[in-house]
This record gives sequence, structure tokens and C-alpha cells, in this order.
Amino acid sequence: MAWDSARGEYLIKGGAIITVDPTIGTLPLGDVLIRDGAIVDVGSALSSDSAEIVDATDMIVMPGLIDTHYHMWSSLGRSFICDDGFGYFQAKWATAEHYSAEDFYNSVMLGLAELANNGVTTVNNWSHNNRSPAHVDAELRAHRNSLLRARYSLGPPDQLPIDVVNDFTDLPRVKSEWFDDRTQFDGLVHLGVNLRAMVQSNADVFHKEMETILETGLPVCIHASQDEPNLDDAEDYESRGYLGPNFLFCHYLAATDRDRAALARTNTPLSFATHSEMKFGMPGDPRRALLAAKDANVLISLSSDATSVSPPNMFENMRFTWNLGFSATNPLGFCDVIKMATINGAVALGLGDITGSITPGKRADIILLRSKDLNMAPVTNIETAVVQAATPANVDTVIVDGRMIKRHGKLMAFDVPTIVDNAGHSALRIRKATGGILKPRFGTLGNPICC
Repeated sequence: MAWDSARGEYLIKGGAIITVDPTIGTLPLGDVLIRDGAIVDVGSALSSDSAEIVDATDMIVMPGLIDTHYHMWSSLGRSFICDDGFGYFQAKWATAEHYSAEDFYNSVMLGLAELANNGVTTVNNWSHNNRSPAHVDAELRAHRNSLLRARYSLGPPDQLPIDVVNDFTDLPRVKSEWFDDRTQFDGLVHLGVNLRAMVQSNADVFHKEMETILETGLPVCIHASQDEPNLDDAEDYESRGYLGPNFLFCHYLAATDRDRAALARTNTPLSFATHSEMKFGMPGDPRRALLAAKDANVLISLSSDATSVSPPNMFENMRFTWNLGFSATNPLGFCDVIKMATINGAVALGLGDITGSITPGKRADIILLRSKDLNMAPVTNIETAVVQAATPANVDTVIVDGRMIKRHGKLMAFDVPTIVDNAGHSALRIRKATGGILKPRFGTLGNPICC
């Protein structure tokens, strides 16, 4: 049966609703009415003569999850890493130049399908290996075909020399061909850029690149200091006019109290990639950095980074972050991390008025979780169940902009077998081109292995 891509009129009935709306709060039992892609009403005993009923009995209804930092071009490289010192950076450096434009398409489609299956409805595609205009177009075709909400953050090719300015030669074309006409993405995808900043270039290059991008008005995201020494000076960035809601830091574990105060003062958001922070940050630093940012009132969102660092599983991310955020005096609460994975992510991507909460007038980006699955039951506190127990396997329904992307536990908007096969062919071709430790061999089951 073909998938219907039309925006439906739906009445979600009888679910426990985590709205993340400060006025509405959490409803132990309630309904949500959706029409023309928008949330029309939230409450009890709602009715409609024309809406299709979505039975949410024994379901938890909540906003779609938001990943604010995901390198999607390498989604298919999740198992390129090996135990013999061939980790994330080694695999990225070895393979980046071998990805064709078709590989980019296949990788981004794989990543988008997995996100949708996992209940993620919005992603910041941090594209930091743009090898040609054809590669950029391939990623954007994948976004057009996925119908997920996204920011496409255009960046440099991997391993651009630190003293070479990325002049974003292709940016005007990308903007003109892909973003000036809203029908390309039906309003679901917006354009941004990512810069290498101090950790991957030098000061002169970073400031020249920032001057270029400031003139465009596009949102910017950067990797900031994840380890000592602290190469980033947020107060200096503030004085230069860089900081604000349009500027997104990722990592920034080495931030000082003065840096965090500058972020809070300018409403500059932070993307916290919890698995990555634990893997690459200084021992003991990630917890301190997380709690210090919280105490400084920095807007914190969550992200997965890359598949070879962590899975794009925001339920695991919430659970890990909640445990990391233990403090005897001011710990992270369940509601805190749910906000980080929803409304904070929306605000960080400039979408706070559009998505991130179940609020009348916002677009309908909503997921339903089965609460009577073995790993979820019995549910006592709704927010606790989401953070402590839920997994992607519990995601029954995913609605993006009023379109039913997943229902009854099955992805409807993606041809999963084809996506998986295409990603496998690309991964095998890239490994052959890379050689060395990634040279394909075959195990007893005929599966290509590297280790």
C-alpha cells in the first residue's frame, strides 16, 4: 500500500500528554487535534466530525525529539571504527575523501530514516565534509525526500588546511537553487553554516570566515573546545557581535564561568553531545561542564554527533544525560532533559515558535510511545518513564508537520530495504577505496567485516 504524503486531520485521543508547554503542562489523559499540519487544540474530551481518530490509549504523547548536532554524511560509517586505535577521527580522516555524491545521498537517507524511526523529527545536519556542489546537492535531495524538519549546516571539506579560509564559494548557488523557493522542502528545511572555529583552524581564518557569514545573516554553529586548553573566548566573540540565538556552540567543555555567563547573557545556545563529551572530554570534565552550564542558565540542547561515536538515539541520550547530571545540590530532573531533547533544541535551531512543544498554533511534530511494552510498564510517573525506560522500539507513531511518518511501529515514509541496501553498497565501496584496516574480508556468515 502506497504511503499517503498528504497532511491529515487527526484527533489523538486518550493519551498521557507531555506537552512541554509551560501553561498546559502534562496531562494524565488528554487529546490533541491536528489540522493542516498544525496543532489546533490540546485538552480533554475534544471532538471532531472530520478528523481521523488516532487511538492513544496506553500511549505517551509528546513532542518529536530534536538532535542539534549530527554529521549525517558519515551515518553509514557507524562500524568503520575498530579496536586497534582506529577510532572516530582515524576512520573519518581515512574515508572522507572516498565518499562520492551518491554515497552522501545514501548515508543521509540512512540517517534520516533511522532518526524518524527513533522518534526524532528535527535534526541539524552538520555537514562538515562538503567535497563538491554535487555532494551538497545529494544531501539536500535526501532531505527533500525525507520530510523531516531540519537545518542544513553547510561546511568545509574534511581536513581543509587550518590556514586556508573556506570562502563558501558554493553558498550563493545553494541558497538560490535550494532555499529561495520554499516548495523545494515545503518549508521544512532551512539553511545554516558550520565553521571549523579555533579547534580546527586558526584565529585569523575563523574571524575571516565569521565576517563573511555575518554578512549573510545565516545561523552559525561551531565545534568549541572539548578539552583543555580552552581555545575559545566567548567574551571576545560577544564583543565582536558573534554571539546570540543565531550562534550555536557544540561541546565547549572547557568554557570558563565567564564564557558561560556570556552565553547566557546573549541567549547563545549550547549543543551537548553527551556520549561524545564523555569519550573525548577531560576525565570528570563533562559532568562539571554540564552542571555549570545549567547553573549559569545556558540553553542546553542534546545531540548525537556521529554514528561511530554514539547512536542517534535521543532516548538513550536523555537517560545518559540525566544520570550524568547528578548533583547533590542541583541535579538535572527528568523534565529538564526532556526539555533539552525537545523545546531547547527547537530554540537552539531558531524553531522555538514552530516546534518543540505540543502547543496550539505550532506545527504538529508529535510522537506516541507505547506505555505497556515490557520495558515501559508499569508507568507511574510519565516523565520518568520517558527518560528512564523508553527506547526507539517503543515509538509507535511519528507525525512531522501533520504527516504520518510512522504508525503502529512501522515506518511508512521510507523504503527501508532499499535504503539499507544502498547504504551497504556505499559502505563496501568506500572500504575498498580506503583499504588498509577497512579492506573488506568475509566472515563465516558471508558478511563483510573489518576487524
